[in-house]
Amino acid sequence: MSVARIAALTLATMVAFAANSVLCRIALKETGIDAASFTTIRLVSGALVLWLIAATFRRGRAGRGNWLSALALFAYAAAFSFAYLSLTAATGALLLFGAVQATMILYGYVHGERFGRQQLAGLALALGGLVGLLLPGLTAPPPFGSALMLAAGVAWGVYSLRGRGAGDPTRVTAGNFLRAMLFAAVLSAMTLPGARLDPAGVGYAVASGAIASGLGYALWYSVLPALRATTAATVQLSVPAIAAFGGIVFLGEPPTLRLLLASAAILGGIALVILYRAQRR
Repeated sequence: MSVARIAALTLATMVAFAANSVLCRIALKETGIDAASFTTIRLVSGALVLWLIAATFRRGRAGRGNWLSALALFAYAAAFSFAYLSLTAATGALLLFGAVQATMILYGYVHGERFGRQQLAGLALALGGLVGLLLPGLTAPPPFGSALMLAAGVAWGVYSLRGRGAGDPTRVTAGNFLRAMLFAAVLSAMTLPGARLDPAGVGYAVASGAIASGLGYALWYSVLPALRATTAATVQLSVPAIAAFGGIVFLGEPPTLRLLLASAAILGGIALVILYRAQRR
């Protein structure tokens, strides 16, 4: 695979990941769809696309997912949707990304990975940025939505950790999406009295599931073997920034000074941890 193709696929994947935030926020802010229905349609659409890709291109390769990982996937998707009832696209993406990385970094530390001074400084900087973002004030994000998005990030971090070495990632993800549909169906049944659907909202949910999630994950898994681990981790720092740009363009969300400073601290701190972890190996 050429360098230009790797770069193009990587960029397309990061845009797809960021698009999940923008599509969800648009759907819940500007259409009549409810969060539970958005979650269910997103998971069903993603499951269908991933199953088709796995069936067409991944025949005979191992990995079909499991129920615990599917539960973590569902917890991420549901908390993500309900969080975007109140959060902006940029704030939600930043909180999600920070929580995912914090979960995986903490897992490494608990399982014996030790950090140098630069990594500890990076962790302190990222934590300070998170605290600064969530401190009460006129521009602070809503606490309940923030808590939900942090929970979504932890759930996705757990899902990612459980997926290590589980077989072909596309087949595994397809299997987990198919299982997560059942949890989503239960959620939709529980919230049925408040269910609301309209063509635009359904369209955004399908786009989020089929394109930003299904095709996005398939692209990521196709390009991932060509990237160094450090590069793969570092390039994901662009996702909150892309989501913020999408929020500005498509939703008219103005960037606040608090968000800009918190983003610099959180993403810069995580970058320090990632880069110095690679140097110590």
